[in-house]
Amino acid sequence: MGILSKAPTPFKGQKFEELKKQHRANGTLFEDPEFPATNASLFYSRQSPGNIEWKRPGDLCENPHFVVAGFNSGDVHQGSLGNCWFVAATANLAQEKELWERVIPNAKDQDWDDEDKSSYAGIFHFRFWRFGEWLDVVIDDRLPTMNNKLFYTHSQEGNEFWSALLEKAYAKLSGCYENLDGGNTADALVDFTGGVAESIDLQNQTDNFLNNEEKAKELRSSMKKCAERKFLMSASIKVTSAEEMEAKTDSGLIKGHAYGITAVKTVKLADSGLMGMFNKQKIYLVRLRNPWGEKEWNGAWSDGSEEWNKVSESQRKSLGITFEDDGEFWMPYEDFLRHFTNLVVCRMPNKALVSLQRTWHENLFLTEWKHDSNRIHNRAGGCINNKDTFLLNPQFLINVESEKDDIMLSLSQPDKRADKSEANKTIGFHIMEVEANRTTRAHKITTKKLASTFINSRSVFAKGTFEKGRYIVVASTFEPQVESPLMMRIFSDSGAKCKHLTEDFPTLTSFFCCKSLPRVATQVRVLSASGLERQDRTGGGADPYLYIKCEGETVRSPTRQNNLNPEWDFSVIFYRKNTSKPIVIEVWNKNVVKDTFMGQAVLLAQSTSGQPEQMSPGLKGRGRDSGEPKPGTLSIVVTSTEDMRLL
Repeated sequence: MGILSKAPTPFKGQKFEELKKQHRANGTLFEDPEFPATNASLFYSRQSPGNIEWKRPGDLCENPHFVVAGFNSGDVHQGSLGNCWFVAATANLAQEKELWERVIPNAKDQDWDDEDKSSYAGIFHFRFWRFGEWLDVVIDDRLPTMNNKLFYTHSQEGNEFWSALLEKAYAKLSGCYENLDGGNTADALVDFTGGVAESIDLQNQTDNFLNNEEKAKELRSSMKKCAERKFLMSASIKVTSAEEMEAKTDSGLIKGHAYGITAVKTVKLADSGLMGMFNKQKIYLVRLRNPWGEKEWNGAWSDGSEEWNKVSESQRKSLGITFEDDGEFWMPYEDFLRHFTNLVVCRMPNKALVSLQRTWHENLFLTEWKHDSNRIHNRAGGCINNKDTFLLNPQFLINVESEKDDIMLSLSQPDKRADKSEANKTIGFHIMEVEANRTTRAHKITTKKLASTFINSRSVFAKGTFEKGRYIVVASTFEPQVESPLMMRIFSDSGAKCKHLTEDFPTLTSFFCCKSLPRVATQVRVLSASGLERQDRTGGGADPYLYIKCEGETVRSPTRQNNLNPEWDFSVIFYRKNTSKPIVIEVWNKNVVKDTFMGQAVLLAQSTSGQPEQMSPGLKGRGRDSGEPKPGTLSIVVTSTEDMRLL
């Protein structure tokens, strides 16, 4: 995911090395025909606010450089454009060497050569991750200026230009600079990393972080881990009106403004007095950065506040404390929850080839919502409110084979920023548990496991812990008949098997060794058992599980520990060629040495009405004892139909 497994795709077909070589040979400076130095590259709807001139770095200072004395978040200051979301993400990027060098490849080779100025060709390139691939974006070095100063993003070093050039490349990718005015930090973080972004509402009533100590602790722990793993984070304060945008609060924070989160720390405090060294307390602090490079938090633990007197000099040094008006500041975690409303976390699950952190298994699928008047080919069914068409949408199978697995999901649509004629679709996904052996598309809505929000955003995210079993992700637009490409990414901790489901039911290729196709689909749902015979001398008496068998296929259920009246709610589906052959449900007891047979039920299930049939068969023996009753009764629902698109 984060690793460049193949060469990046040249954006607009422009190949950096070829162009650089060509202009070096000609002794000319590159002028990008795909992003010319005209107002069309600046605006799509506005008039110029003044006399903006495009100038090369050499026209602005005597000794221009790509990077001066290393790169850091202080190199990124917002200019005359409302793109704090992008600037905050860039400042985040500047803190992580590995990520920065992926977005800005071979920075040293792109720099001005003081010893051989003739080698400079006025060309740079940057890499951004978009819709499943890395794009290599080439630009020339002509930058918008006013009064001989950079008009947009700039560094505090007057002769350093990497942040301004990076912004230009992103503006080119987005169509023009104006298209960067207003945006989502999560999108920029994903474009820089190839990661997955989660947006968290810090003041939602469900989690209630500020008043729910357990939830607040859980979030703090997650943020601390993300900071330690070099994941990128951002926070903002939402606005409710245009007048509130970029308004300064009494606490010094700016509304509608994206702040980069640069650290989450536990700081030890020492009480004053003789017993201070033995009476340590602690406080949880969050470090943030305003991309303006000024205007900081003025509350507790702000720059120069008296609270810092409680922290030892050595600890202050290890935290890198500086009291400058540089836009970076610390604040208590509790105040962070009180004042900020939105948090964005961008996870890079597989950031490095060698890592001490756990490696997530990624599955990426590219497909589309496509409306078709023929129901069989329709893949644009709308959200679950549209019961009749919902399951026509693209479906993805998650097969969790371990006892539990942590799953992260991200659904994305192509970026619409460069195309002002088209807005983001409202998208989301719904996950439901299905039969333990399903391999084809589902045609019946079942128990919900997890669902994302529906939002007109480039991406939506959800995560959860899944027990052993099979699940189907249904990706949809909110309204039916809406068309768009889509990308579904599924990350699993334990290696769940994932698949894009395209078949409505098993076809000839699924049964290549058989002479005939199935005629009937039968779903068997074992709800529970009661009155099972005691098997173990200690504990609950038995650890039962099921084998469900039909026409050579066998599916095993989970084990229920210490229970003579187990509940399973376990479903399987069989595609049957011969309905005269029975379905057999065996109950077994799990033992350390050898499992023991507890009884079985034999079902004929010959009805194909498509209606659920409730059954309560008693258990019996098998073989010579097949007629002998055994303790226990099963509760089962069986549904069979010749129309295999109904199950």
